[in-house]
Amino acid sequence: MAKTSMRMSAEDRRESVIRAAMTEFAKGGYFGTSTDAIARRVGVSQPYLFRLFPTKVDLFKAAANRCLDRTIATFMQAAEGLEGEDALEAMGQAYGEMIEEDRDVLLMQMQLYVAAAASGDGEVAELARRRWLAMWDAVRVRTGLDDEWMNKFFSTGMLINTLVSLGIPSDDRCWLGFSFDEQGKGPAGQGKGPAGEAVQDPAP
Repeated sequence: MAKTSMRMSAEDRRESVIRAAMTEFAKGGYFGTSTDAIARRVGVSQPYLFRLFPTKVDLFKAAANRCLDRTIATFMQAAEGLEGEDALEAMGQAYGEMIEEDRDVLLMQMQLYVAAAASGDGEVAELARRRWLAMWDAVRVRTGLDDEWMNKFFSTGMLINTLVSLGIPSDDRCWLGFSFDEQGKGPAGQGKGPAGEAVQDPAP
């Protein structure tokens, strides 16, 4: 086999860097993560890392975008061929499965919100606001549901995100009011939010 065939392409290396950045930022956040740690995880030098991403902010934004791209794609794929409450339920179920399989996706989202709040009107805050609105609009267009359903989906989902991030066990009082599937792996029921939580029908 030719030696060059064993080498990772520039695009593959870039993907590896983004994935490594997601993992490191998910654990340490923007302020607690060094670019050196990311470079070590992916096996490249810091100078090479900065050739791909000129600044730490650029790298954090790339990781955040990848996380949110995956979240929105998960919603859209799960709701394919569905509409209304059925589409929303499928989105919630798929999201719950995604964060169970890959905790970095959930933690990266939470770290994005922390960094956005800390940066005020900076690049990270602008990115977080823009991508949140894009996710909101994508869910609304795909489901066709009204503002009350949207508020319940996202607000209840953020509660679930917080409880999962904090490691609150499912039998704690904070989870009262949520129903779980037969395996006890996660919330279940009609009208699920972003982490698979059951949402009550909006009041008439």
